[in-house]
Amino acid sequence: MSHTILGLGMAALTAAGAVWYLPALVDLRAGADRPVSTRIAASATVAGWATAGALAVALFATGAWPVLAALAGAGAAAVVALSGWALLSRRAEEREEIARWAALRSDGRAPDRGRAQRSFATWTLSGVAAGWVVASALLLAADGGGGAGTVTAVSAAATVCGVFLLIALLRSHALRHH
Repeated sequence: MSHTILGLGMAALTAAGAVWYLPALVDLRAGADRPVSTRIAASATVAGWATAGALAVALFATGAWPVLAALAGAGAAAVVALSGWALLSRRAEEREEIARWAALRSDGRAPDRGRAQRSFATWTLSGVAAGWVVASALLLAADGGGGAGTVTAVSAAATVCGVFLLIALLRSHALRHH
């Protein structure tokens, strides 16, 4: 495949990536109105898409694979470094927020954010276990008849898992907003 075709494809991909890099540019333009971690993450997004744009230009300008690989590697390293920094900043902001809430609460405890996640995991795993039990029972009752018995067992298990997943979603949503 020629470098011109690859360059056109990369340019089209970069243009389509506007749904990611334009909001990131808005976050950067907002400045102090956005948290530091959001601005760093936006920088990572812009760096990644700028790398894609630079690769499109480089594909038109040069055919040297080492140059293209160095450009892609430098861009990837920048994105990884900025993303890691954004993650660390976000964690620090979350710790600060927990400390603020703890200071505001009369009992001095921070709100329990993990309760919704534990509830979701518990209901989901219970649903998988219940679905497995239902499927096993139906398969044993069918005496290995195959065909319709297997379809019934799989359908019943999927229904049980779906009901438990719905309960998990509703409970975790209620706990998150309570």
